[in-house]
Formats: sequence, C-alpha cells, structure tokens
Amino acid sequence: MEVHKAKAFLAVAEDLHFGRAAARLHMAQPPLSRLIRALEDELGAVLFERNPRNVTLTAVGESLVEPARDLVMRSERMIELVRRVQQGETGRVRLGFAGASVNAVVSALARRVRTDRPGLTLELYGSQLSHPGLEGLRAGALDAVVGRWDSLPRDVESRVVASEELWVALPDNHALAQKEAVSMEDIANEPWIVLPGGSGATLSNRLHLLGMRGRFVPRIVQTAVDSATQLLLVDAGVGIALTFSGVRENVPVHAVVFRPITPGLGSVDVRLAWRRADDNPALSAVVEISEAVYPGSASSEED
Repeated sequence: MEVHKAKAFLAVAEDLHFGRAAARLHMAQPPLSRLIRALEDELGAVLFERNPRNVTLTAVGESLVEPARDLVMRSERMIELVRRVQQGETGRVRLGFAGASVNAVVSALARRVRTDRPGLTLELYGSQLSHPGLEGLRAGALDAVVGRWDSLPRDVESRVVASEELWVALPDNHALAQKEAVSMEDIANEPWIVLPGGSGATLSNRLHLLGMRGRFVPRIVQTAVDSATQLLLVDAGVGIALTFSGVRENVPVHAVVFRPITPGLGSVDVRLAWRRADDNPALSAVVEISEAVYPGSASSEED
C-alpha cells in the first residue's frame, strides 16, 4: 500500500463519509472515490460497504486500519529524520585526535556538541597523531581531526582551536634541569626521542628548524608511538624530547621537567581539520559549534 493511498483510506475509515474525508484531504470527492476503488482493486478486496445512507468498514477494511496508520507514521518519521539530518540535528561525525595532549580541546567540543545537538553522535578516535590522522581524514576513515600541522593540503580545510608553546622535556636529574631555560647550544649534542614524522608534522619540522638555527643535526635515538610513551622514555633517561605545552599540561609524568628554548621557535596552532568537499550536515554542525567554543579563530588553508 502506497502512503498516499493509506492516508486516503484512513480518512474515509475515520470519517465513514467520502465527502468529509475528501475535505480533510483537500481534494474533490470523485478522485477520492477512484483512489479507494484503485486500492481495493490492488488488494483484491472490498474495504468499505457503500450505500446511499452510510459507509461502513468491511472486516478486511477494519484489519487494515492499524497497519495503514503504522505506514503513515513511519513515513512521517522518515520525513522528519531527513529534515533533521539535513539540518545537522542528527547524524554521525568521526573525530580523530592524538591523545591526552589535546584532551581539554576535544572534551570541551564534545560537551558542547552533546548540549547543542543531542541527536548528533560524535565518535572519538584517539591515538591519531597528526600525520596518520591526516591520512585517515583524506581516506574517508575520519570526518574531522584535531591535530597540529605546519601545512595542510588544499583539499583540507581547518580552523585554529588552541595555541601552544614548544618545550624541551628533560629527566629531572639532567644537568640542564637546573636552568630556567635552555639554549640551542645547550641541547646540540643531546640524544633525542621523537614522534613519527610525516607530511606537515609540526614536531618533525620544528626539530629540524631547531637544528638549522643551532647549527646541529639532532641525534635521534628512538621514535615513540605517542607523547605519553615519549615522556616515559625521557623519564627513563633515554634522551630528551621536543614537546608541546598541551602535553606538559595533560600528560602525567613522574620525574620529567619542561624548559622553554631561547630563542623560541614560535607558537604552535592546534587545528580542527576536515575535508573541504565533505557535505555532511552533521560535520558542518560540529564545525559551527567549534566556532562557538573557540571563537575568533578563522578557517584557513595551507598549500
């Protein structure tokens, strides 16, 4: 039974009068009568007993009332669902992020999404460092990523959601731990623990810049899978590490100290990035909410 036929059937079944039912449906009576006849022919059964004085439901007609109502209700729910999806009131957004170092950024955004768009599902995927997170985004495995990049491809749009400083992480028993700040000359001969690099990865680029300015080649002794592991290796005395203020504030460590570098390497932007061509209304809603949570950070693109 088609939805428009179900609506016509229900109007007649509830009013038991073709004239009044036609008025409810904003149509003339003859087309309504033809529509009911067509439905009866389609089903191979008489739904209404008609005589000049009244209209009554047949047994078959009575048995179809609830199924017809269910069909109409499901149709209306589908229309409402489509409207909500188009308005970004419901749907799914898969958000990747590196880990604890951006917990505060991600949690503030997730709380606001839950408040403003309770019907929207924000799925969180941790352990998405900047380069693999960007690869997952461009491959369609993620809808958005919170990360740090010095450059982004043209098919990716982003907006700044936080700004951080760069620090050197040292074991607390290191000779440089007694200094308030470290110079490039101080750390030129130190062993370094790094994170995986890749296109646009901020830490790799900044460590390279540090070496160029200090006229040394960083001696990399180990690559850690994430910032927490990187700090554990620093704590164990394996080497020192270049890291972010977000790591310092969010990742607990036992015996690691953080010192600024003089002269500094500049601040680092934490960005929310998404595919420029993505037309998912739920994603647009999350980006809009990020503008409310982190105002004043315009969207931007890099070569």
